[in-house]
Amino acid sequence: LAGANLAGADLTVANLHAAVLTGANLAGAILTNADINRANLKQANLERAVLQNAMLYDTALDGAKLMGADM
Repeated sequence: LAGANLAGADLTVANLHAAVLTGANLAGAILTNADINRANLKQANLERAVLQNAMLYDTALDGAKLMGADM
């Protein structure tokens, strides 16, 4: 899913464990209660994304855009 456009997607309770989302556009996506453990979100756009109760253990967020993200 590297570079995927998932802007505004409802990914509530999604299993994205160890997913490669490098450079993906997740702006405004809803990731409430999602399993994002060990995922690669380097350079991803997470602006205004909802990450409430998301599992983020060992998730790579280097260079990710997080402005306005609800964590």
